[in-house]
Amino acid sequence: MISIDGLTVEFGGFTLFDKVSFVVNKKDRIALVGKNGAGKSTLLKILAGMQTPTGGIVSVPKETTIGYLPQQMELPGSRSVRAEAERAFEHIHRMEEEMRRLNETLAERTDYDSDTFRKLIDRTTLLSEQYQMMGGTNYQAELERTLTGLGFTREDFERPTSEFSGGWRMRIELAKLLLQRPDVLLLDEPTNHLDIESIQWLETFIATRANAVMLVSHDRAFINNTTQRTIEIELGKIYDYKVKYTEYVTLRRERREQQLRAYENQQKKIADTEAFIERFRYKATKSVQVQSRIKQLGKIERIEVDEVDTAMLRLKFPPAPHSGAYPIITENLTKRYGEHVVFSDVTLTIHRGDKVAFVGKNGEGKSTLVKCLMGEIDYEGKLMLGYQVQTGYFAQNQAQLLDGAKTVFETIDDVAKGDIRTRIRDILGAFMFGGEASDKKVNVLSGGERSRLAMIRLLLEPVNLLILDEPTNHLDMQSKDVLKNALRDFNGTLIVVSHDREFLDGLVDKVYEFGHQRVKEHLGGIYAFLEHKKMESLRELEYTPAEEPARDMPQNAAPAPAVRLTYEERKEQSRTLKRLERAVSAAEQKIARLEQSVTTVEARLSTPEGAADAALYGEHDTLKRELSATMDLWTELTLEWETLQS
Repeated sequence: MISIDGLTVEFGGFTLFDKVSFVVNKKDRIALVGKNGAGKSTLLKILAGMQTPTGGIVSVPKETTIGYLPQQMELPGSRSVRAEAERAFEHIHRMEEEMRRLNETLAERTDYDSDTFRKLIDRTTLLSEQYQMMGGTNYQAELERTLTGLGFTREDFERPTSEFSGGWRMRIELAKLLLQRPDVLLLDEPTNHLDIESIQWLETFIATRANAVMLVSHDRAFINNTTQRTIEIELGKIYDYKVKYTEYVTLRRERREQQLRAYENQQKKIADTEAFIERFRYKATKSVQVQSRIKQLGKIERIEVDEVDTAMLRLKFPPAPHSGAYPIITENLTKRYGEHVVFSDVTLTIHRGDKVAFVGKNGEGKSTLVKCLMGEIDYEGKLMLGYQVQTGYFAQNQAQLLDGAKTVFETIDDVAKGDIRTRIRDILGAFMFGGEASDKKVNVLSGGERSRLAMIRLLLEPVNLLILDEPTNHLDMQSKDVLKNALRDFNGTLIVVSHDREFLDGLVDKVYEFGHQRVKEHLGGIYAFLEHKKMESLRELEYTPAEEPARDMPQNAAPAPAVRLTYEERKEQSRTLKRLERAVSAAEQKIARLEQSVTTVEARLSTPEGAADAALYGEHDTLKRELSATMDLWTELTLEWETLQS
């Protein structure tokens, strides 16, 4: 679909890409990886046509559509969420307008037997069939499904986008891209503004409904769940692996080990040759051999070993000052803004040394509770901080509080204590402030760089309660590893608000879930919580609306006694299960047949003869409707079977 040949990008005297070549194929799922500054975002901009390379060719077929989501962008705030998302269907709106004009013209004409009238009829028929095939009658349903999947509620649809934060506006732009169904989807850090449930929805969308995808992300779990090809950018070159990220890491390590062995063997050979030349350089009897060895030395193609980040280190926090046994206790904590209740009756106890995660959809109160803990906003109920609790807090606006007149080094030197001051430059290097970057003034740093600097500053302060609100949004994978290892070894209490499952895995031992104005405690790590949620969502299928309140029963309420089935009831249930299994199997077979028929018809439509065949469009529309109905039936049968089985 896209061919890149000899791509070269130069900035001043620095070469970012040096004659890079590769191909993006249909249905490829590609992860772009590499250090910050390696050129990942630049490559996406070039493929999107927003930046011109210094040299080389980027070939994109004329009919290929490309959708690009940058890390940051500005959206107008005057339209509603629905109206902004509907801009993805401007081609359908243009078609509707043309159909309206044609129908008005037909209503005014009386020359029913003329060629021009027949041409108008043919054009109207063709447009109508294309409109049906492109989903013109149900695009609103698709729009609502996509917005809901990305975390918006139906009440949000008519709100102006100006009422939403930058992160939520980015979700709207992502929704527009997904609704356009481009042939190639370019995503630059798409998960930065999504919660866990929205990320899982996006994973499913990419896996089942997207075409070719190339993405940049520092979320390992997201990359592994969405891509099957990894392109690494390093020192102006690319290394193309046809495997998932986890397999790429193994292959990359093996590649470097092979390079090291070959390099060491070559260096030994070179040293031996140079020793021979030096030893016999001035002996006439050996002049022929010496000249031969000199020529051999000149012809050797030197093996290069891939550069490795030597700035990585094991960052260790200063010992946490001793605190009371219970750093945080809340009882019936409630926060409301006017009529709107964010959460109510939150009762929790966090013990000294606990490492907990706050998770849930955006807007459910995670950051609000953190602000209550920090004393930034008022609340109802009881909140107590334990004896001698010293809190370190990283918020989204933390970067704005740094002194812009100081350098990066000075900012960290102000808070570093003890022997860690001798390793400030190593620490800065681990967080991508190595070399001259450590002497930059804070006021020239980007927003992401400021966030990283604020994180380093916080991590060096002696505290016993760390509260981190989305700490990984601007960190690459290596920096996240440094942070995660440091937090693992931290002997104080930790609260992390994050959507990064891979970062939370192995770090937290308790999860607090925010949702429906409640905060629910889950013991265990993040993946245990996610597995529990999947089981719980299946059980929810069993409840009718009248039964829903029963799920909010107190935890100490006695469970309902188990209902024992009679022999006849068990027999009937077994028969029903078998009937449902047969129905599910039949639906699956029908879906396979219909998908094959749709593929065949679409192949015919792609030919000049097929494109002019109006009846073929009608057949395609009928098949698509039947396929959609059959898939809906399969979903209902499957859910019924799972519910009965559980």
